[in-house]
Amino acid sequence: MNLQQFYEYCLTKRAVTEHFPFDEDTLVFKVGGKMFCLTSLKEWEKGTPSLNLKGKPERNEELRAEYGAVQPGFHMSKTHWNTVHYYADVPDKFMLQLLDESYELVFSGLTKKMQQTILDQEE
Repeated sequence: MNLQQFYEYCLTKRAVTEHFPFDEDTLVFKVGGKMFCLTSLKEWEKGTPSLNLKGKPERNEELRAEYGAVQPGFHMSKTHWNTVHYYADVPDKFMLQLLDESYELVFSGLTKKMQQTILDQEE
């Protein structure tokens, strides 16, 4: 998967917005105003991309134990975020699954009103 494919995949999710809140390099995807994925454009260009993804604490520990490419979140809460180094020992399909899990976790943490607003926009 390349940067364009990753970008397009993220935008297929409902109500996703893209931002550069920190600098011109760090692309952040949000749902309902909450981050679910961060990535460095420069690292994609260098061929060493990684994604910061939110996860449940117990699942994060399991992933870190199983995959060398999964590390505690860089510049994030080490309990709730992982940095997943792309092109390492995590297959594309599994990377997208982790991205989906991050999105769903953040979406489920939104207020019921915000969730309903997002769902209503799809109709």
